[in-house]
Amino acid sequence: MITFSVSLVCLLLGYLIYGAIVERVIRPSSTAPMPCYTKRDGVDYLPMPTWKVFLIQFLNIAGTGPIFGAIMGILFGPAAYLWIVLGCIFAGSVHDYMCGMICIRQGGISLPEIIGNELGNTMRLVIRIGSLILLVLVGAVFVTTPAALLDNMTPDRGWFFSSSFWLVVIFLYYILATLLPIDKLIGRVYPIFGMALLLMAIGVCWGIFTKEGWMPEITDEPFVSHHPKGLRIFPMLCITIACGAISGFHGTQSPLMARCLTSERLGRPVFYGAMIAEGFVALIWAAAAIKFASALPGEEGATAYEKLAAMGNPAVVVKNISVGWLGTIGAILAIVGVVAAPITSGDTAFRSARLIAADFLNISQKSVKHRLLLCLPFFAATTGLFFVDFTVLWRYFAWTNQTLACFMLWASAVWLARRGYNPWPAYFPALFMAVVTTSYIVIAPEGLGLPFPIGLAAGVVLMSLQGYHFVKYIYKNPK
Repeated sequence: MITFSVSLVCLLLGYLIYGAIVERVIRPSSTAPMPCYTKRDGVDYLPMPTWKVFLIQFLNIAGTGPIFGAIMGILFGPAAYLWIVLGCIFAGSVHDYMCGMICIRQGGISLPEIIGNELGNTMRLVIRIGSLILLVLVGAVFVTTPAALLDNMTPDRGWFFSSSFWLVVIFLYYILATLLPIDKLIGRVYPIFGMALLLMAIGVCWGIFTKEGWMPEITDEPFVSHHPKGLRIFPMLCITIACGAISGFHGTQSPLMARCLTSERLGRPVFYGAMIAEGFVALIWAAAAIKFASALPGEEGATAYEKLAAMGNPAVVVKNISVGWLGTIGAILAIVGVVAAPITSGDTAFRSARLIAADFLNISQKSVKHRLLLCLPFFAATTGLFFVDFTVLWRYFAWTNQTLACFMLWASAVWLARRGYNPWPAYFPALFMAVVTTSYIVIAPEGLGLPFPIGLAAGVVLMSLQGYHFVKYIYKNPK
């Protein structure tokens, strides 16, 4: 309980102290021209109230990541607390804030254009393809996940209320949310869902302090994996908990709200603040999952980690905690929060894909016909992925996600250095994520499947090369 409580305080201090330091690096202006005014089109570029922009940003980046990822991540032990807190403050929040602010400074451009402007046209093309693949994967993952949840929570009526039925309903909603102006559907529904997700997290947090059970402390061998399957903490934990620490998917979402923000001074509470809020959600669900599992009956001598692993799907864990700790209200919040979270990330994934394609094809989005033509290939590709095994989809999504975050951090460091700003807040997390993504793809079964020492060595070598070339670049180009 002490470690959990201290972690919550650290996240708050991270926003107040380190968030202010990063903001000072950017030097936001209250009078700078904003894309929502200079490019206002009534569809994607339009001013919105700050509270609404924050809730939409929070819900866009959250999805089921800080919930499901945290539940799976706490199986590694108290190291999960460390990764959520440190990753969120020094990497994830910096990543989201930099992406949003660079987007504003460059007139509302999409993630591939941000990275391409700093890392070159070859990287621009790679990120265009990579980000579109990621967004289609997100769309597929976040259609099948809520469809399965709703199938589990609704009565059996044959085809109606089946997984296939909910798949069709959710996909039709995605089409509407992708094509309509952002204030017509997303701007009205998201704040309600965002509040439901926050209220559910607050209720679960109350249960953590009032219910019986055991929770790991930082003194319980934090650098030793407690995972029942013996998985290594590094780099597996950093891939498992993405959205609660750092996620490349957020880089595709921040430009959506950067196009609706009315002042640069609001960037820190919206972009940095939404990521810190997501860190709170991840911490709460990690702690709740292990405490709830520890109080369950099990085989003699079974640890809390083994009991939690035996519960299986994280969706079952969420449902049991919500109903068991919060009763009827918890059940309602579980349905609204846990089902709405992936749906609202899935629809903005398609919206981001449309805008990325529109940017590099230079196609105006004022016409519904143009929007529909751009979206059809993404919808078709997603439909094909419905027939792929979910676990395979999730693993490739997770690695692509973190790799994209690494590129965005490098682009941020270059952008800062070119303008005479301090690049180190982006430089050091970029180095770390280079090791994470490289070592993971070398040792993972879906990658090369090589021994861990080889993967770690490959990550360190790549990190060293990237770090050296960046420092060399700075010395050759002092401003």
